[in-house]
Amino acid sequence: MNLLMKCFSLTVLLGLSGTALASETSEQLLDLTNHWVGFFSVGVFILAYLLVMAEEYIHLRKSKPVILAAGIIWAAIAAVYASNGLPHAAEAAVRHNLLEYSELMLFLLVAMTYINAMEERQVFDALRSWLIQKGFNFRQLFWMTGTLAFFISPVADNLTTALLMCAVVLAVGGTNMRFVSLACINIVIAANAGGAFSPFGDITTLMVWQKGMVDFWDFFALFIPSAVNFLVPAAIMSFAIPNEKPESCDEEVNMRRGAKRIIVLFLLTITTAVSFHNFLHLPPVIGMLTGLAYLQFFGFYLRKTHFKQKNASPFDAKKSEQRIGDVVPFDIFTKIARAEWDTLFFFYGVVLCVGGLGFIGYLGLASELMYNEWGATNANIAIGVLSAIVDNIPVMFAVLTMNPDMSTGQWLLVTLTAGVGGSLLSIGSAAGVALMGQASGKYTFFSHLKWTPVIALGYVASIVVHMWINQSYF
Repeated sequence: MNLLMKCFSLTVLLGLSGTALASETSEQLLDLTNHWVGFFSVGVFILAYLLVMAEEYIHLRKSKPVILAAGIIWAAIAAVYASNGLPHAAEAAVRHNLLEYSELMLFLLVAMTYINAMEERQVFDALRSWLIQKGFNFRQLFWMTGTLAFFISPVADNLTTALLMCAVVLAVGGTNMRFVSLACINIVIAANAGGAFSPFGDITTLMVWQKGMVDFWDFFALFIPSAVNFLVPAAIMSFAIPNEKPESCDEEVNMRRGAKRIIVLFLLTITTAVSFHNFLHLPPVIGMLTGLAYLQFFGFYLRKTHFKQKNASPFDAKKSEQRIGDVVPFDIFTKIARAEWDTLFFFYGVVLCVGGLGFIGYLGLASELMYNEWGATNANIAIGVLSAIVDNIPVMFAVLTMNPDMSTGQWLLVTLTAGVGGSLLSIGSAAGVALMGQASGKYTFFSHLKWTPVIALGYVASIVVHMWINQSYF
């Protein structure tokens, strides 16, 4: 049933016709919305997206169908334009989309590399160990894991944060199904809400920032609305948490050599990206790649001093190895290799597919209908509900491609709704889908669905608070 809902919503979004913002070429663009290539391209994209949604069942990586669909769509478009004497129009348009993708991909690649480096240095394992050892009861752990998810996701992205906090919940929850289920729901909500007020917290916020729709510091105007989105359902669900203590655990994990310095370098990298963008008017990705060099040089230092540190404690080799890392010295390129390449290539496929459909003309009347007839506020609220059914990446890219004339307050609203709307259903965000796999049998689609009305209350409350406290942005 949820697959049919996704298909229907996707058809409604993409089945509207109009003019496109996909190319800066001066050549005349063709209206292909009623042409066979338009219908064919929509069909290809829907088929590819159905395969993406079935990933959990057919075990086909989500990047494969959208990459293939992107190639087929643009090949069909190029063939039609070439037959009409416009051989370079499609080329100019696809280069435009590739430029947008490359900036986002390289930005995400640097962030993922830092996260993988911190994971290898056992930063997250040490945090999990500390939480387990402190002997908190279930209700305290419910609030602590949710709060940590809310504050870590703006830096470490919502998927990584959710997986980390879920590992804590599973480690301490044991067989207490109610606690694990409610804690996982809380983590998904908190991670998505935390990612909504930071340019680094989610791919959609990064897209809005890099496109120049919202300034870096303006995103933090969403902090209170995002907190409301997390706190309202969390406060209600906390009454259902058993007031018991989990079994204690003596496991102790220490961070490896260089872990704290890598955290500092990551914060310095973010500062560099923001400074390059705000003061030098350079793309943020240039600052992020500069920050990658910080990690490369520090990795060089760790590698050169690895065996010296390892041999410094010959009488306690095991403890020394645990502190300094693996037998193989620190290598920056292994961290790059461990990036979420499936996600990065999925993003490529989505950007090129939606860009192709926009170039055909299927986003113009969507913008006309939603933003001119419904009004910006209603349209942006609907975008959030849609993101609970369809992945928020293509939804947000479609909005950016429409490029409606909106105030900063409305751009902040659609950033908020697209970010937190995915919490309404477990399938609405990468965090929810990942936790259904990690906590299989304990956190499910229907266990999340039971609390959807409560989550919707937080969704509505966050919108009301945003429009109240951020009136100056409208």
